[in-house]
Amino acid sequence: MAVKIRLTRTGKKKAPSYRIVVADVRSPRDGRVIERIGWYNPLVEPSAIHVDEEKALHWLKNGAQPTESVASLLKRAGVLARFEAMKAAAPVQA
Repeated sequence: MAVKIRLTRTGKKKAPSYRIVVADVRSPRDGRVIERIGWYNPLVEPSAIHVDEEKALHWLKNGAQPTESVASLLKRAGVLARFEAMKAAAPVQA
């Protein structure tokens, strides 16, 4: 089962906000999700991002692939840098 970390849209018409979720690749954008790991509100200045780092790191370690937009959000929140540091510190197994 391929798993992605992606955005689902919430909010009113012309006033979007998004949830950062872990979902199967085959499920629709606003369809069934495995777990919610955060939210993103682009309408406030500066845009608000909240990510549960432990859950995000757990899913990244287990092979979940973030979409481009979620990858940029995780980068801004500092989660991707922490994940890369964990990968670099882990011993390489043959």
